[in-house]
Amino acid sequence: MMIYSITGGLISILVLALLFSMFKVLREYERGVVYFLGRFQEVKGPGLVILIPVIQQMVRVDLRTIVLDVPTQDLITRDNVSVKVNAVVYFRVVDPQMAINNVESYLEATSQLSQTTLRSVLGQHELDELLAERDRLNKDIQVILDKQTDNWGIKIATVEVKHVDLDDSMIRALAKQAEAERVRRAKVIHATGEFEASEKLQQAAMVLSKAPNAMQLRYMQTLTEIANEKTSTIIFPMPIDLLDNLKALVKEKDTN
Repeated sequence: MMIYSITGGLISILVLALLFSMFKVLREYERGVVYFLGRFQEVKGPGLVILIPVIQQMVRVDLRTIVLDVPTQDLITRDNVSVKVNAVVYFRVVDPQMAINNVESYLEATSQLSQTTLRSVLGQHELDELLAERDRLNKDIQVILDKQTDNWGIKIATVEVKHVDLDDSMIRALAKQAEAERVRRAKVIHATGEFEASEKLQQAAMVLSKAPNAMQLRYMQTLTEIANEKTSTIIFPMPIDLLDNLKALVKEKDTN
C-alpha cells in the first residue's frame, strides 16, 4: 500500500512538472523558436506560449542590440607598420529562425567574423588612413560584416575602431614627422609672406617712380620718424635725383 502511495506521489510530481513546462513567458524583447519533434514549426512571442511537453521544444532568442567587444588584433598595414587595434560591434537579431537554424552560435560566429574582417580591411590601408580616416574605415567594416551575416539573420548596426596602438619607436617617428611638417609649413608661410611683400614693394616703387615729388616726401617722412627716436647721429643717404631737383630749383632762381 505504501509503495502505491509513493508511486502515486511521484506520478503527481511528474505531471505537475510537465504542466509547468507547458507554459513559457516571453518578454517583449524575446522570441521563441519552436520545434515540433525536431522540425522547425514557428516563431512565437512575446507573451504566454503553451508547449506540448516532450513533443515541442523552444529556444529563446534575444532581439536587443548586443555589444560585442572585439579583442585586440595584431596586423600589418599596407606601408608595413605593425599595429594593434581593437573595436566594438553593435548588432542585433532580426530573424530568430535564421539565427538559430543557419549557424551553431550566432554570437560566437559574429565575434570570429568581426576579428578576421577587422584584420583584413585595416591591413589594406596605410597607417595615416587608420589614424585620420577612421569614420570611413568603420563604415567599410560595417558594410562587409552586415553583408556576410545577412544569412544568419543578423543586422550589424555600428562598428567602431576604439584604439590603434603603436610601439614606442613608431610613436617617436611620428613625432619627428609631425615636427618636420610644422617646420615645412612655417617656411612656406614665411616664403609666401616675403613674396607678397616683394610684390607690394614693387608696386610701391612703380608708383614712386612716376611721381618724383612723392619720393622726396617719403624721404622727409622717414627723417621725421628717425628724429623721433632721439638718436644722436643720423646717417641718411641722399638720392641723386633729389640733388638734381635742388640744382634745378637753384638755377631757376638765379635765372629769375
